[in-house]
Amino acid sequence: MKVLLIITLGLAFLYVILMLTYSYGWRKLSFFTPKYRITPYNTTVSVIIPARDEAGNITPLLDAIHAQSYPSHLFEVIVIDDFSEDETAQLVLSHPAENVKLIKLSDRLSKNERLNSYKKKAIELAIKESTGALIVTTDADCVMGPLWLETIVAFYEDQQPKFIAAPVSFFQEDNFFKTFQSLDFMTMQGITGAMAYLQSGTMCNGANLAYERAAFDEVGGFLGIDMIASGDDMLLMYKIFHAYPKGVLYLKNKDAIVRTLPVDTIKGFMNQRIRWSSKADKYEDKRITQVLALVYFWNVSLLVLFVAALFMPALWLWLGGLMILKILVELYFLSPVAKFFSQSHLLKWFIPGQPFHILYVIVAGWLGKFGSYQWKGRTVK
Repeated sequence: MKVLLIITLGLAFLYVILMLTYSYGWRKLSFFTPKYRITPYNTTVSVIIPARDEAGNITPLLDAIHAQSYPSHLFEVIVIDDFSEDETAQLVLSHPAENVKLIKLSDRLSKNERLNSYKKKAIELAIKESTGALIVTTDADCVMGPLWLETIVAFYEDQQPKFIAAPVSFFQEDNFFKTFQSLDFMTMQGITGAMAYLQSGTMCNGANLAYERAAFDEVGGFLGIDMIASGDDMLLMYKIFHAYPKGVLYLKNKDAIVRTLPVDTIKGFMNQRIRWSSKADKYEDKRITQVLALVYFWNVSLLVLFVAALFMPALWLWLGGLMILKILVELYFLSPVAKFFSQSHLLKWFIPGQPFHILYVIVAGWLGKFGSYQWKGRTVK
């Protein structure tokens, strides 16, 4: 019992330091306010959208992009259809926007060619055929406001970053399960912004990214990470971060938020999170691996302490105290993040979600390392 307590308290101390570091980074990260412009924009942009079986989502996304305030002659939209078995391609072709182009992955790969990362190949092909100096990626199941692209370009021209991690949020949380996902995802977004401020890029999300075409070419694109199933966002970010340690920034502006729906099923949720965690040991910067290990073993220690308390009632007091500490330090971090995303009303479900969060972190972390997952109808190991 003594050894268990010492280990758990040690992990708790490190975890509190970690969360306070995140809190400091997010609070210090400045809101970006676009400057009043006298001269017109001149940055050319290529918006790249990988899509697989997204017939129910692609039209609202293209409508949202078509409604952008950014001058339409300065940006193009390239949708890469990843072997869709529904009407995704037909809907793209029939969309009225003149600056939308469709690439079918089935036309570029042989029937017998098998890849571990079709998404990276899709993005790579789109970039080769694009003309924009700034590459912006989003997912086919997303929507955004009309100032989205203009805000990204304004930030790019003002700050001159090589890589921009921009905000992503869930919406339409109509039950506890979806609210749980949204709170978890907000935490990741807060960490993304915090660590970008601290110039220690940790996370980003491919649903809302921008990077210089020249920087992508300079680091060799996805070369060296193309055999890893996921990581078209974070692993690329690390390549650019390695070349430009001060060139990875987070765009903290509400007009830049991209919104997407949480998944509907527990199976879909676990597959998504296992996919995200599967690249944990693929980062060249081992600090992120160390952080993920700390979070994983901290949650494992709490579960072990819970099981031990069933047989040693004296441990309930320790477990209760550590859970209170965990909740307080996480809420201190998450509250301003939720305010930024206009989702403070979801925080009332934060405490009820704690047991489920601990279990999911343990299971997803283990299966991400040793298991496989389903993504878009494909099994990936």
